[in-house]
Amino acid sequence: MQAQQLHRGRLIDHLQLVVRDLDASRDFYAAVFEVLGIPMGGSGEGYFWADELFVSTADSPAAQGQLTGRHHLAFQAADRAMVDAFHAAALAHGGRDHGAPGERPYHPGYYAAFVLDPDGNNIEAVFHGAAERSAASVTVTFQAP
Repeated sequence: MQAQQLHRGRLIDHLQLVVRDLDASRDFYAAVFEVLGIPMGGSGEGYFWADELFVSTADSPAAQGQLTGRHHLAFQAADRAMVDAFHAAALAHGGRDHGAPGERPYHPGYYAAFVLDPDGNNIEAVFHGAAERSAASVTVTFQAP
C-alpha cells in the first residue's frame, strides 16, 4: 500500500455529549482518557471537558435545558460571515433554528449559530474571534508498516 498524505485543518471544533448521569460519565471518561494520555481539562456545575469533548447534563447552560438529539457537533468557521451563512444555509435545507448567529458568553469573541439537523442533532458553527494560530492546519502522512 502506498503512503497516503492528508492535509487537515480543524473541521470539528468540539463535540458535546449530553448525559443522564454526569458522575458516571466523568468516571468513565477520566479512566479512558488516562489510558489514552489525554488530560481532563476542567469541570463546572453540570459539565466537564477534555480536549475538544464537552460532556454536560441536560440542564447545563450549554445544553439549553433540553435534550436536542443524540449529539452536539460544532464546526469551526473562518469568520462571523461564515457563521451567518451556515445558519442561513441550514435553515434553507431542512434545519430548524436553535440559536441565531450572535455572541455567546463562553469566552470573549465567541460568535456562533445553532441549528437542529433533520434528526434533531444540535449543529453549531463557531468563530472564536481574532486569534494568532501556530498553524492553519497540520499535514498527516501515513506510512506503510
